[in-house]
Amino acid sequence: MRKDSRLSRVLHILVHLEAINQPVTSERMAEMISTNPVVVRRTMALLREAGYVTSAKGHNGGWQLVKPLKSITLLDIHQALGEGRIFTIGLTDEHSQCVIEQAVNAALKDVMNEAEALMLQRFGQITLDKLGTEKISGYLQKG
Repeated sequence: MRKDSRLSRVLHILVHLEAINQPVTSERMAEMISTNPVVVRRTMALLREAGYVTSAKGHNGGWQLVKPLKSITLLDIHQALGEGRIFTIGLTDEHSQCVIEQAVNAALKDVMNEAEALMLQRFGQITLDKLGTEKISGYLQKG
């Protein structure tokens, strides 16, 4: 099963946008995260709709942050991407009348819901400016 890395890829891009502090093309962002520019444009359009970035066409065009990273949380980006469930572990429903299957599903569902609620709560506490700030400032000073 392939991992969904869209959230981490977008976070990567957003931190770069803050550091670069000028418009960045979809092509350049695609190179940063080893994907197709069309994928970047589709994803960034979701963030534009949510008010976190803006885009401009033309010679000096590209994507820019509208809000500082310190005012954006992991939860904000997760929600802007329209991410569904955190966990994709499926519950079986092949024998829905079986009391054992019902008990197993109930136990798994409760644990997954509890873990997801805790994770989303924590996402809401972490602003994007906290993502590796020591490493980033060192990287920028070298560059």
